[in-house]
Formats: sequence, C-alpha cells, structure tokens
Amino acid sequence: MKIWVDADACPVVIKDILFKAAERTKINMTLVANHAMKIPSSRVINFMQVSHGFDVADNEIVARLNSGDLVITSDIPLADEAIEKGATCLSPRGELYTKANIKSRLNMRDFMDTLRSSGVDTGGPPALSNSDRMAFANHLDTILTQYIQKN
Repeated sequence: MKIWVDADACPVVIKDILFKAAERTKINMTLVANHAMKIPSSRVINFMQVSHGFDVADNEIVARLNSGDLVITSDIPLADEAIEKGATCLSPRGELYTKANIKSRLNMRDFMDTLRSSGVDTGGPPALSNSDRMAFANHLDTILTQYIQKN
C-alpha cells in the first residue's frame, strides 16, 4: 500500500495527521500538488509537484496508483477513478468513498456544478470541524491497521 494525497486542497491539520501516521506505520506517502509545499524530512514522505492545469495532479495520482493504495481527496471524480483502479478513498472530512456510494456522490456533485453554472449560489463546504478531524483520524487508523495486520 502507498498513500496518495491530493494535496492542493487538503487542509494542513489533515496533512499533519497523515505525516504522523506515515511515520508511525512506515507506509510510503506522496503528496501531489501544483504548488510547492513544505513536508517533514522523512524516508516515507515524498512530495511531487506537477504543472498547473485542470486535473493535472488528479491525473498524476490516477496514473501512478495501484490497486490497494489509499487516496486522500475531496475530489469526487478523482475518487471515482481511483476506486475503479482498486484504491481505497478517504475524504479529509473522514468520509470513506466506496463503490456503493461514489456514483451517487458523483451525481450530486454534477448536479451542484450545474446549479453553480446557472448562477445559483450554492455556498461552499462548511469549515472543517473537530468531529471531521476525528472521523478522518479514526477511518485512517482503521484502514492502516487493517493493512498492517494483513502484512
């Protein structure tokens, strides 16, 4: 397993949780973004900067991930593609995307995009809450623990 992070929009507090988890478990993690960012000096934490452009980071993650990898993203189309390739996907809010729920999430995302395109102000997502952070940390711990126990 490798952890891939769609790092452009990933909150700092979630990255900090991921850094600690990668170090604790010694599971390789790569953050992918189109702008430079600081990461801790580590043998298991890497950063890949991609060029600017629509979905460049997402496409790089999909091209490099393998079945069984973990993808951290709030991008529904990226999660859909990653699940199709056999990855596990977790949002920074702690929502586990699965084959059972990703298509309905994709449909809702497309619907909201259509509303925004027609001029409806749909607002943005709420601020990341403590319960979101806890849900993320708990799901991450469960996924990593299951992986470690299998290997």
